[in-house]
Amino acid sequence: MDFVPLIEAIGEPNTIILGGAVIGGLFGFAAQRSEFCTRSAVLDVVRGRDLKALATWAIGFAVAVLGVQLLLSYGYIDARETRFFSTAQSLSGAIVGGLAFGVGMVLTRGCVSRLLVLSASGNLRAIYVSLVVALVGFATYAGVLVPLRDLVGSFWSTSAIGGNDLLAHLGTAQETGIVVGGVLLAAAFVIATKVRLSFWKLIGGVGVGLSIVAGWYFTYTLSLQVFDPIQAESLSFIRPLATTGAMATASGDPAGLDQGVLVGALVAAFLASVLFGGFRIRTFSEEGTPSLLRYTVGGVLMGFGGILAVGCTIGAGFTGVSVLAVSSLIGLASMISGAAIADRFVDRPTVETTTRNVSTSTVEAKPAR
Repeated sequence: MDFVPLIEAIGEPNTIILGGAVIGGLFGFAAQRSEFCTRSAVLDVVRGRDLKALATWAIGFAVAVLGVQLLLSYGYIDARETRFFSTAQSLSGAIVGGLAFGVGMVLTRGCVSRLLVLSASGNLRAIYVSLVVALVGFATYAGVLVPLRDLVGSFWSTSAIGGNDLLAHLGTAQETGIVVGGVLLAAAFVIATKVRLSFWKLIGGVGVGLSIVAGWYFTYTLSLQVFDPIQAESLSFIRPLATTGAMATASGDPAGLDQGVLVGALVAAFLASVLFGGFRIRTFSEEGTPSLLRYTVGGVLMGFGGILAVGCTIGAGFTGVSVLAVSSLIGLASMISGAAIADRFVDRPTVETTTRNVSTSTVEAKPAR
């Protein structure tokens, strides 16, 4: 696609911001309508639920992997010079940061992308946590927590295992990635069919995956057409929060793709919530809401863990895994593991106690025969 006319009309910086806003808007609308959430997908499995959230997540994940692998195989993008492969990536950071992030998203009842969508839908708790994530993310990205980030990240990196490319480790051709994506998509549709996934959840999952594909295509294509070099990448939400925090302190770079993605996702999610009746003010005073301290701790863990793992469940889990980066696969697995562990020891006992109490009350309330 030729972006030169647009670049000449509005300039390179504005083109980057506009592209980010459109792609972020696709994600925000799709995620709001489908209730896309990595935490919910994990809980579907560990709690033995109906798997609808998992099906939506799996479709988005599979579409992202298959779409990006098709672009790579047919030469529409080249990921070799991206941050995932041009420099060594921290595996210890992916593990520790991923675990911290996974625990955090259970404590806050949502990963970063989900919290942003909820923020746009009127959830004041999500807005609060997003601010905490932004503050801690900035401190980890370019502030007082950088030494701790570097210390944890220095223990083990992809240079110790011979690189970050999964296909290279397997000794297979790029086309193998298409097979992997195809298998994932087939499995996702099997799950979706089994649970009778609704139209919006199905389309929403596809939209989330396509936003990752679009992000890679847009940034790579633009990198070949702009004067000032930019690096190909796709969506992330922990980094935009951190870089926007840096801008707020006048210590960061000018607005770019990150801010476009952030604004686009928020605006689209807000419009979707209003148009489809999903907008509602939610506060900490609602019955059954965990404490402010729990949300704060969760936000801190996600802010630090997301930057340490070089991405949230979208930035590492979808964008990184879509190019089959080993560090991102490990990061995503750690996030899922952290969420499962946190649910087991933090939320599951409460859920099980509530279930038992309800069952007991139901039995006691039965009339004598």
